[in-house]
Amino acid sequence: MQSKIIIIFFLITLFSCDSSDKNDSKVFFSKNIEYKKYNPVNTDISISRSDYYDKLYGFWLGQCIANWTGLTTEMDKIGNIGNIKTGSFYTREDWGGIDQPNIWSIDSFVIDSTKKIDFVFKNENEIWGSDDDTDIEYMYQYLTINNSNVLSGNQIKKGWLNHIKHEEENYLWVSNQKAFDLMKKGILPPNTSDINLNEHYEMIDAQLTTEIFGLYSPTREDFALKMSYLPIRTTARENAAWISEFYVIMHSLASKVDKNLSLKDQIMWLSQQARKILPKDSYSSKMYDFVKNKYESNITWEQTRDSIYYRYQVNQKDGYDITSKELNCNGCFAAGINFASSLVSLFYGEGDLKKTIKIGTLSGWDSDNPTSTWGGLLGFMNGKKNIEKIFNRNFSNKYNIHRTRRNFPNNGIDTFENMALQGVFIVDKIVQSELGGGVDKLKNTWWIPQVKLNNTKL
Repeated sequence: MQSKIIIIFFLITLFSCDSSDKNDSKVFFSKNIEYKKYNPVNTDISISRSDYYDKLYGFWLGQCIANWTGLTTEMDKIGNIGNIKTGSFYTREDWGGIDQPNIWSIDSFVIDSTKKIDFVFKNENEIWGSDDDTDIEYMYQYLTINNSNVLSGNQIKKGWLNHIKHEEENYLWVSNQKAFDLMKKGILPPNTSDINLNEHYEMIDAQLTTEIFGLYSPTREDFALKMSYLPIRTTARENAAWISEFYVIMHSLASKVDKNLSLKDQIMWLSQQARKILPKDSYSSKMYDFVKNKYESNITWEQTRDSIYYRYQVNQKDGYDITSKELNCNGCFAAGINFASSLVSLFYGEGDLKKTIKIGTLSGWDSDNPTSTWGGLLGFMNGKKNIEKIFNRNFSNKYNIHRTRRNFPNNGIDTFENMALQGVFIVDKIVQSELGGGVDKLKNTWWIPQVKLNNTKL
C-alpha cells in the first residue's frame, strides 16, 4: 500500500511539470513558474540544472547517512566537568567498537555488544526517518516553495505551529523548544531568539536547520544570507547566528569553488571564504583560527579535539564562558563547542566523505549535528551517483518526515527525487526574481550574475 502511495505522489509531481525532450528527463520545469527570456553576459556563471538535481539528491542522502551514523554516539562524550562524567573521548580506535552510554542513560546503561559505532544505512526497501538535523530544513523547503522566497516571521510561525507536534514528543530541544513555546504565545521571529526571552540563544539549534538556504542561492551568498537571516534568528543570536551563517555561505559557494582543486583544497577555500562572516573579536572566529592552526601543525585530530576541550570547556579561553554559566551538561548543546568540534571533522576529513563522517561521529558532544552538516555539504559536492560509488552500494530513496513532524502530503512519505526537484524549482524562482539571472530551458541551465561582495564583519 505504501509503495502505491509513493508512486501516486510522484506521478502527481510529474503531471505538474513540463519536461524537456533534449535534456535529463528527470529534471522538469514547473508549470507554476514563468520562465522568462534571458540574455546572459560573459560574467554570468552557468550551472546545469540536471547536475544540480543530482547534487541536491546527494545533499539529502549525505545528510541522512551522516545524521544516523552520528546519532549512535550523540552525547556519549562531553568531558568531565560538572555533574556528568563521560570519561575519555573516543579515538579512531573506537570505530567499529561498542557504543558507550550517552548522558541520558549513563547511570542505567547496559552495554549492548551488538550495537557498534559504524555507518548506518537504509537499503532500497527501507525508509529513512527524519530527525532534527533534516526535518526543519524539509519544513523550510516546503514553506519556501509554497510561499515567498524570503519567509516572513508570520510564515515561519504558521509553519512551525502547523508542522511541529504540540503535546507528544516533538523532537525539539533547548532554543528550538523555547522558540516554539514563544510562538504558541503569539511571538514572531526574530523575537523568538531575543536574549531576554530565549535563554538558549547561544545553543546549536540554528546550525542544523538552515544550511539548506545556501543551496537555494548558488554562488550568491548575499541572497543566501538574506533568505536565512530570519530562519537563523528564529532561534539564535550573536555567535550562534554567525556560525550558522558560516555554514550557509559554505553551502552557497560550493557551486562557485574551483572544481579543478582537490576536494581537500575546495573545502579549505570554502571555509576561508565563510570565515569572513565571523566578527573579528568573536569567540567563533577565534575558535576557527585555533582549530585551523592545530590542523596545520600536523598533530592528530584526536589531539586537536582534546585541545579544544581543554581550551574552551576547561579553561574558557577566547571569551567562551559557557562552563561558568553552569548549564545542563555543561552546555553540551552549545553552538560554540560544537562548531569547534565540527571544524575538526571538516579539516581532518579533507573532503573525504567517509573519513569526515567517521571523525565527526567520534569527535564528541552533539556528534550527529555537525556530522550531518558536513555529510550534507559533501553529499551535495559529490552528488547522488558519486555517493553510491564511494560506499559501493545503493540506498533507499524514501524519506518519512512524519517520524518527527506532521501535516505533510502523502502521510509524510517523500522521495529524495521529489525533494531534489522541489529544490531545483526554488532555485528557478530565485535566479529569476532575486538574482537577476535566467533559466535556459533549451540547455537546462541557470545563468547567474555575479556581484562583488564584502561579507566581512568587524
